[in-house]
Amino acid sequence: MSDKTPPSPGTGITVIGIGADGWPGLPERLRGLVMAAQTVLGGHRHLALLPDRPGQRREVWPSPLREQLPDLLASLDDAPVVALASGDPLVSGIGTTLIDLLGADAVRVEPAVSSVALARARMGWPAERCTVVTLVGRDPRRLLRHLAPGHRVLALSSDARTPAAVAALLAGAGYGATLMTVLGDLGSDTESTLAATAERWLSAPPETVPSLNVLALELLGPPGHGLVPGLPDDAFESDGQLTRRDLRASALARLAPAPGQHLWDVGAGAGSVGIEWMRAHPACTATAVEADAERAERIVRNAGRLGVPGLTVVTGRAPAVLTGLRAPDAVFVGGGATRPGVLDSCLGALRPGGRIAVHGVTVETEHLLADTHRSHGGELARIAVETAAPLGGFTGWTPARTVTQWSLTKPA
Repeated sequence: MSDKTPPSPGTGITVIGIGADGWPGLPERLRGLVMAAQTVLGGHRHLALLPDRPGQRREVWPSPLREQLPDLLASLDDAPVVALASGDPLVSGIGTTLIDLLGADAVRVEPAVSSVALARARMGWPAERCTVVTLVGRDPRRLLRHLAPGHRVLALSSDARTPAAVAALLAGAGYGATLMTVLGDLGSDTESTLAATAERWLSAPPETVPSLNVLALELLGPPGHGLVPGLPDDAFESDGQLTRRDLRASALARLAPAPGQHLWDVGAGAGSVGIEWMRAHPACTATAVEADAERAERIVRNAGRLGVPGLTVVTGRAPAVLTGLRAPDAVFVGGGATRPGVLDSCLGALRPGGRIAVHGVTVETEHLLADTHRSHGGELARIAVETAAPLGGFTGWTPARTVTQWSLTKPA
């Protein structure tokens, strides 16, 4: 991405949403804004809808968008600028990107009816009874986080290939009986509906699928994992380096995932803490740091299978590999705490008000955490978990290794 900060055009940018009915469906007021603008930005499809207007600059969105958009914005002058978008530009649209780059004061949004609203209307689904997931330009495995029998999901598709990709994911996760309704070209004269189970879609896909479509999913399959921390240990592929279920739930309770916040999972093992952090909310992000390359690859597989393929995995040893990473709002150290500089680096990088939790099973780590507790405060606990198991003809308790846990909220 360019290191230049794109200036806000003197008159700002007006982002106008266009429905599937195209140029004729725009109110006269908005058509006037488009034709009066010195510059119009948009996709090929949107720009092709416009009548000729001599002297008007028309620019197609660059690709990759995020990396090249600042240079395009920096080339704009103070003359009026209009950007064209589909439906509601703030529903997985360019409006969000422009506000991120220019600020809300420099961007005015004139939305059309969103595809989400139209899809809910066609399906008769109240907003509070369904979840919206955007797959536009994103890994479709994000959908797997939301699997639960009886749950309704509206998935915003990237293109005509998305329904087949979703059907394959659902069938692979045991949700092949899910009813998929593909709503195409919503709001236009060519609006269409295709409905089939995920399994049926795979065995007999339709010949044509509209490139503009929204997927309405009525999920049917086995019980999902849920969104509360503490997934079963067997949900993760592991070589044994795994923060176990009860200890993981305890750590995440102290790390307190919050929307938009970032976690470092240091000494990640199977990546379970970072994965559960991201499952807590779609806006949560995480970086898993793992020295072993084979384990790092395993983390990637676990993250994809559990619906958070956006987890960043960094292969290398802390503390050296921590340099340059995005500053964390929370840090979990599941391994390597006794390595010189690890705790100091994590505490130094942690944002004010951030949380840290560290686990240790060795005497050496326990001594380190006791010293750290004396010098920094926080909470020091020992957690012992025992599970019932057969003992001869009876049932006895099998203890796991006792874990020492130190946690702290950094003063604001």
